[in-house]
Order: sequence, then structure tokens, then C-alpha cells
Amino acid sequence: MSLGLRFRVAAVRNVFPAASLQGFTAWQNLWICSQRNHPRRPVGSMGGRNLPLASLGSGFIPTSGTSLQREPLECHGEMAIACGARRIQGARLVSLSTAATGIFGIGRGGDGSGNRKLTLQDVAELIQKKECHRMVVMAGAGISTPSGIPDFRSPGSGLYSNLQQYNIPYPEAIFEIAYFFHNPKPFFTLAKELYPGNYRPNYSHYFLRLLHDKGLLLRLYTQNIDGLERVAGIPLDKLVEAHGTFATATCTACWRSYLGEDFRGDVMADKIPHCPVCTGLIKPDIVFFGEELPHRFFLHVTDFPMADVLFIIGTSLEVQPFASLADAVRSSIPRVLINRELVGPFAYQPQYNDVALLGDVISGVEKFVELMGWKEEMQELIRRETEKLDAKDN
Repeated sequence: MSLGLRFRVAAVRNVFPAASLQGFTAWQNLWICSQRNHPRRPVGSMGGRNLPLASLGSGFIPTSGTSLQREPLECHGEMAIACGARRIQGARLVSLSTAATGIFGIGRGGDGSGNRKLTLQDVAELIQKKECHRMVVMAGAGISTPSGIPDFRSPGSGLYSNLQQYNIPYPEAIFEIAYFFHNPKPFFTLAKELYPGNYRPNYSHYFLRLLHDKGLLLRLYTQNIDGLERVAGIPLDKLVEAHGTFATATCTACWRSYLGEDFRGDVMADKIPHCPVCTGLIKPDIVFFGEELPHRFFLHVTDFPMADVLFIIGTSLEVQPFASLADAVRSSIPRVLINRELVGPFAYQPQYNDVALLGDVISGVEKFVELMGWKEEMQELIRRETEKLDAKDN
């Protein structure tokens, strides 16, 4: 349902002279689109990093999740707000808190202040001095590939490149809900490979666990559906699994909820799981394209403005609306990217307090751990947790 709310953006002034509003009663699946290619405007324009959603007023409180988009979309002409779990043609989706800054013109779209470029050593010292102690982490497939799990997008080795064997019309179809109902077999063939229990956490996961143990982790937002953050011991209240999880499952007919482990036997035996009550098709609580994101995703509305340092690890920042969260923190705080290449705002509009460690993700994490003086603690944590997993397997 479209709410028909539109703002015409003044080219020179940050003024929105005209707005029409209809049906202001249902704010479910709220989408906010920017009128440009990126959620922050260039220098001299109105955007920047973002304010909490509260800046939009009490009417802008979402009651449901947004839906997963296959790729960044582009907006043309006007800034529009619409409701409904659907793709908005010709629009780029951004986070709610990103749009708050874009609408009210507070923040920065570039750094012309001549501030000294921040280094990784500077970030480590800020944390050691407790000047930064509320860390938000955004994690993607790059933290799980060292565990042996293929990522989704790497040419030749990513999951999308290896889906020819499933005889699907195009790679993304395996995560489209309409195709799932038409032919669930390819998804469950892939699920057999990704199901929890097949892989173990690696150094990156235990680094995130150590952040929690030290009281530094405000929240971890992960795109991964492998559940390795849980296995590493990160509590569920510190975790936002933005694209869902295999840990739980739902009947698509009667909507009963189940533990994912209840159907592990079926998946491993190459059987399509069905509800024991109504025989409906069981679907793990993985977010497919076009489906609503989990309600916990909206914790970003408060988490990101509260954060005093943001780490982005192992993600291409290509899937919306998750990718737009990189711009949802305050403009004054450090952002650290540990990744194979520059992505998102680190590529198109880096700031003086952005730090990028490019190359192998594990090596980047190890470098930061060494700067923090946590090397021995990390080794002990990994040894202890590995022994627990060994004992469980035996």
C-alpha cells in the first residue's frame, strides 16, 4: 500500500515546501528512498551520516520489517516514501535513520575541515582510553569464508556462481519466495551445505565474541545465515541476524514455529521438510528476496546513533537495506572497514575518520587484535571454545 507521501526537494535550500499525506495509520514495511545514487549526498549538499529515526517525529515508528532487496536501486527526481513489502520501481532503498538525516539536512556529506586522517592505531587508542566503548559491527560473508563456507558473490567460487547444477532460471531465484513455492528442492539442496553444524567459527567470529566479553559490543548486525556467531558464543540479545537464520523454521501453511534442528534429519537426507501437523511446506526462517526483514533489524534506529565506533567486516555492501546502515552512524565517529576491497561509502565518499584495512579479513582482524594487546586473550578464547566444540562432537 502506498501512503502517497512525497517531498519535493528544493535544489538550493534544505526546504521541503510541499507534502501530501494519505492513510497515515499504517506504517508497516516503511521504505524511504533517496533521490540520488547513494544515501549520503556529496559535499555541499544536504545529507550526511544520520540521526535517529526519532528526528522524523512520532509518526515514523515502524511496526514491521522491511524486505530484502536483491541489489541497490536508484531513485530519480523526487524523494518518495511508500509502504508495502514490494520493490519500488526505480528507487534506491536506504535505512530509516539514513533518511532522517537526508530529510533534515543534518550531518555531513564530506569532510572539508582539514581534519587529520584517522589511522587504525588511533582507533585502538580511543578504545583503550574508553573514549569509544559502544561498538556496532556489520558483518558479511567474508567473515565466514575462512570457515570453509563459500560466499555469495565471488566470481567462480561464490554460491551464485555455483548454482548451475540446480537448474534454476537464474541464480537469485533460489532465494526468491515465489520460486521456492514452485520448486523448493534447489533451496534445500543448498541448505544441506549451509545447515548449522557443518562448519565452525574462525578467528573473526571469536574476535566478535571477545568484543562482547569485554563489554564493548553494543550490537552485531550480520548478513550471514550460517549461525556461526551463535556457535562462537555471542548472546542472542547482542545479535541481529538481518537476513534470518536456520535456527528456527516456520510452516508456510499453518504458520507454526519450529526449531530448525527438528528438520535437520530431513534436510540431510535430501527430503523436503513438511509440517507434522498440517503437512505444509516448512521453510527455515531465512529472509528471501521480497520478504520482510526480522523485527530486530529495526534496532538500528537506536543502535547506530548510539554507537561511538563502527566496524564493517567482510561484506560487499551490495544488498539493501543492510548496506545503507554503513551511513546510519553519527558523522563524528570512526568507521573501520576490514575487507578485500573498498565498498560502499569507503569507495564513493571516504571521510577523514574512515579507516580501511584491505586484503585478507583474518589478517586485518589479527592486526587490530595485536594493536589492542589482545593476542593472548584471543588464543585462550579460541582454545577454550574449540575444546567445547570437540567435546560436543564426541
